[in-house]
Amino acid sequence: MAATRADRTGTTRAPGTDVRGRLDALLLAVIEDGPVHGYAIVERLRDRTDGAVALEGGTLYPALRRLEESGLVEGTWTQASGRRRRVYALTAPGAAALNGERGAWRDFVRTLGSVLDGPPTPG
Repeated sequence: MAATRADRTGTTRAPGTDVRGRLDALLLAVIEDGPVHGYAIVERLRDRTDGAVALEGGTLYPALRRLEESGLVEGTWTQASGRRRRVYALTAPGAAALNGERGAWRDFVRTLGSVLDGPPTPG
């Protein structure tokens, strides 16, 4: 794994794993897999990124509230093993927003790649 560094909040991150500006898209993509509760979202993100992205509750739950308030996810309370927990599911507007985010991400990567990968080799 790449070397890590501490950000201004003291959270340790591997280079290239700063999710600012992309958190909503990451959450929507994980929730797209099927209804899921908060801790399982954290686990799915960690698994899908080989541990590079590890969210904490102070980041996750405000973001989930924001997505729910904007109609992109729907949260419902469930009971499991005697504990109440909120389960989140993607809505139709959430799926459309995720598709838009995926397109914007591809454009972003293509644009940066055209610069960072260096000039084309003469052929």
